[in-house]
Amino acid sequence: MKPQGRRAFSSALLLCLACGGGSDLAAAQELAVPEVTYPSLPKQAASAEGFVPQGWRIEARASGDLDRDGIDDLAFLLRQDDPKNVLENTGLGENPFDTNPRILAVAFRSGPSGDYVLGLENHTLIPRRGDPVQEDPFGEDNGGIAVERGVLAVTLHLFMTAGGWDMFTATHKFQYRNGRFELIGFDRFNTHRASGRTTDISANYLTRKVRTAVGHISRDVPTRATWRTLPRRAPLTLDAIGDGLTFDPGL
Repeated sequence: MKPQGRRAFSSALLLCLACGGGSDLAAAQELAVPEVTYPSLPKQAASAEGFVPQGWRIEARASGDLDRDGIDDLAFLLRQDDPKNVLENTGLGENPFDTNPRILAVAFRSGPSGDYVLGLENHTLIPRRGDPVQEDPFGEDNGGIAVERGVLAVTLHLFMTAGGWDMFTATHKFQYRNGRFELIGFDRFNTHRASGRTTDISANYLTRKVRTAVGHISRDVPTRATWRTLPRRAPLTLDAIGDGLTFDPGL
């Protein structure tokens, strides 16, 4: 191959890898993430610590009245603490690579001085890590759980150190309705790191209104914002959403 041809080939290869190509290389770097059996949490406990299975720990927690009975309830995130789920990674990305899974849980307090009763146990909304070039969606300063005015808010983050240009923060908002947690709001702020284009989406599923604002990282205000009405559809439950990072808000 002529020198000019080699340079052109190298440039094309680098562009392919940066845009998520290089499937053979990606396949060679795939890690064998161990299977995990999720435990069933206790149905009742005196505190958040009473719901923690052996080999797990509380990673985050929030409190507030979620079932509108005037008594604060608990929302907490459990994470497994098993060394076998921390993998050695010789390829791109994080090393060592922690794949320990998480469980999102909610427990309602049965009275001012009573025990907490398990009301939610979910291990799909906050996905288990499987790609070492993807930052932890719930790592330090990346995600969080909160209870605000009776609404459970779960925030996730997407950032790829290789193979992807888009980064975003997404917040799912749930309200306890009809004996289950239903999605009432969704916010996602996306930035394309190559172009600098930003897209800010805010959807209210109760009013069926959604705002989409497009802008650029160089500007403090969006260049264009539009409103529209969402079609009517049955409420989505927290368990029905699946992976919160790949969730399609139906906008």
